[in-house]
Order: sequence, then structure tokens, then C-alpha cells
Amino acid sequence: MDLNRPTLPFDPILRSEEIENLVMSGNRRKYYRFRASGFYGGIVTADAVGCSFLCAYCWNYRRNLEPEGKGSFFSPEEVVTKLLRLAREHGLNQIRISGAEPILGEKSFSHLIEILKLVSAEAAEFRFILETNGLMLGHKREFACSLGQFKNLLVRVGLKAPDRDKFQLITGAFRDYFLLPVQALFYLKEYGIKSWPAITSDLFKTEEIKRFRSFLVANGVSSGLELEALIIYPFVEVNLKNRGINFRGKYNF
Repeated sequence: MDLNRPTLPFDPILRSEEIENLVMSGNRRKYYRFRASGFYGGIVTADAVGCSFLCAYCWNYRRNLEPEGKGSFFSPEEVVTKLLRLAREHGLNQIRISGAEPILGEKSFSHLIEILKLVSAEAAEFRFILETNGLMLGHKREFACSLGQFKNLLVRVGLKAPDRDKFQLITGAFRDYFLLPVQALFYLKEYGIKSWPAITSDLFKTEEIKRFRSFLVANGVSSGLELEALIIYPFVEVNLKNRGINFRGKYNF
């Protein structure tokens, strides 16, 4: 697979493995920014690079398309030191990893687990919000099981579309992988991990969202679907049009 010019659709499990080899060095992962922001009422963020999907509306699309030339490698200890210092400077008690997919495979999962252990040991009162696309959590049940040890963890699973065809169109991944993120939510619930689904609702009709919410409930997932607003950067509009999604104030597939 040519990671910089991938043929769509692609196998996201294979892409995850190949991207992980670029963004992991031992137990160090690539990050390009550490910051405080107003999301979730105030949170400090480690922005990573490297994702299993190539979502047309992703705000970090370019870095995730070509992660090898972006960011620097940081150990779990370095990441936690930076995040806790930022949190205390800004009077915050929430932490997250954003900008990319935290779980690409065994190596990146090990890196994440070490971060979670360090946060639990050094700042047990902090909340860690894991933002994930759910692909690898649905693919590897044992990952979800391992996360169950962290009582300060909340998991937000970004579901990219309400059906298989739009999932493929938006993510670039084969439609056959549509259900893995839903499976991730089921596993997280099974292991007692606080989690919820989210979707960029601006791309879909109200009736589609209603059907999707009913589908989630029927499959044992919470009905508390977070509706995320779409931010239209110029390159996002171009990406959407290139995928056949026309922007005229609304989106038409």
C-alpha cells in the first residue's frame, strides 16, 4: 500500500499496521503538539499523528496522510510529564490524546497503557478521555479488557457514518469494517468501561441519525449518541467534494 497515495477503498487493519511502523519507535510515539483547550469544559491534549482511516472531514488529514515527516517521538513518561505540567498550569484535571488514532496495534496500545498507568499513579484524580475510532478495539477484544483496569478512563468512540456505504465513502476504508467500531462499544460496555458513541451529524439526514440510534440500541449500545458539529476548513470541503459529497450549505451524497 502506498500510504501517501492510497487507493480507495483500503483495508484499515493493514493500514493501521503500516502506519504504526511509521509513528512508533520502541515504546515512543509521534506527537506534534501539546496544548490546553476548551473542549469537555477544559482539557489538556497531546496531538498525535497516524490513523487507520482517512476521513474526508478530518481536521488533521494532511498529517495523518503523511505521518512520517510530522512530529517527534515521545516516551510515555515524556507525554505524561508535559500533559500534567500543562494541566496544573491551566488549573485543569482532564487529559486526552487527539488528532490521530491512539490504538493502531500492539505497540501503540502498549504506549497508551503506559500513559494511563502513569496518569493513574501520579494524578489519580484526573480524568483521561480516550478518543478512538474503535476499529482496533472492535478487532481485538483483549484491548478493551485491558482498559478495564483504569477507573479514571472514559472512551469516546467516533462512529463515522450510519451505514456501510457512507462509512466507506467517508473513511476510505472497506465497508466490511463498518461494524467493528460498534463492536468496540459492546466490548467496552462488557468490561464496565464508561463509553459513548459520537457521530458528525451535519453530514446526515435526521432520519438517518434516528435509524442509526435505534440500530445501536438494538445492538446493546447506549442511545446517548453525541452529535458532533462539522468544522469546514477549505481543504475539508475539497476532500468531501473529491469523495462525491457536494457542499451547498448541506451535504448531498
